[in-house]
Amino acid sequence: MGVKDLTSGIKRHARSLGFDLVGVSPAGPLPDGQRYKEWLSRGHAGEMHYLERRVERREDVRNILPGAKSVITCGLNYNTDTPYSTSCGDSRKGWIARYAWGDDYHDVMDERLSSLSGFIRAETSGSAGIMRYSDTGPVLERAHARYGGIGWIGKNTCLINQETGSWIFLGELITDVELEYDSPAPDRCGTCTRCIDACPTDALTGPYALDSRLCISYLTIELKDSMPFDLRDKTGSNIFGCDICQDVCPWNRKAPATDEASFRPRPGLYNPGLDSIVSLGPEEFRTLFKGSPVKRAKRRGLLRNALVAIGNSGDPSFVPVVTERLGDEEALVRIHAAWALWKLEGKGALGPLLGMKKSEEDPAVLEEIDHLLRLIDDYGMLEASG
Repeated sequence: MGVKDLTSGIKRHARSLGFDLVGVSPAGPLPDGQRYKEWLSRGHAGEMHYLERRVERREDVRNILPGAKSVITCGLNYNTDTPYSTSCGDSRKGWIARYAWGDDYHDVMDERLSSLSGFIRAETSGSAGIMRYSDTGPVLERAHARYGGIGWIGKNTCLINQETGSWIFLGELITDVELEYDSPAPDRCGTCTRCIDACPTDALTGPYALDSRLCISYLTIELKDSMPFDLRDKTGSNIFGCDICQDVCPWNRKAPATDEASFRPRPGLYNPGLDSIVSLGPEEFRTLFKGSPVKRAKRRGLLRNALVAIGNSGDPSFVPVVTERLGDEEALVRIHAAWALWKLEGKGALGPLLGMKKSEEDPAVLEEIDHLLRLIDDYGMLEASG
């Protein structure tokens, strides 16, 4: 079978498996590899130290599969017909990023990539060497998607397809089979800067430039410790990830909805009540988020995020559930419960915080309490002098 026919056959089969987009790029070093190293050198990966490992593989997939000739990138649309975060203004509810409403995409993608891999081996009489990834290994996914013609990397650093928008999961097959390559997709962002203008934390430091340390998705998912004090009131109601820079993107205005049932919102995951999230016990958390991407944050991370959102809500009716979390088993949760109480009650938090301090033993929690007490005292002195 010729290169052209084999490539066409692979693309047809990929679409028959349910992939919405498929493209082929050459194996080998890409210019994006150097930009990636520069991004790392600026510290923009934050605490995502795994991104610093095996950089040589990200630069050149032939370091993953010696003799590799082609990278087949497959895209799966995860958009649903559910409203965007920008149209949901209920301060009593938290936002979970669209990609995490349904089943874990890693499982969905891997099953289909495995089937496509089997097809290629059958078409090559078992001779093809293949490695598959879906956000599971050291591959510059968006770069290969761009060079495979699937879309361009937008100013918000997301991959954007002209018809599908940016709600796209990506997966790759790296193979030593020679295939026909697609042409890179042209950049169609033009002069638009809506994503940059809309970012609450200024994580998009310029066109095509993201400082992860400021990104709400990083803060609510990747960061495992306390959320930086000066960023908490900028994260709004986001409790797992953030969709803002995609919600405002013009290319997503007419993005089609997926037919994939696995990505439709599970009960309780679309704009959930903050009081229900912050009240979750360990077993309830495991049950609700079994097989969901949200489980990655762990209970302590999700409750941390929900308490920050509660603090940002300004709604004093949350005080009882926040007060309950002052005694949570997790120090990370107690830290942010103290902050949320201070945000909601101001000077009224003085008594509970002083009481909490008497029994608290964790140094990080005590440090947070002392910081908040100093702020309350400063405010008191300011009011007295005014």
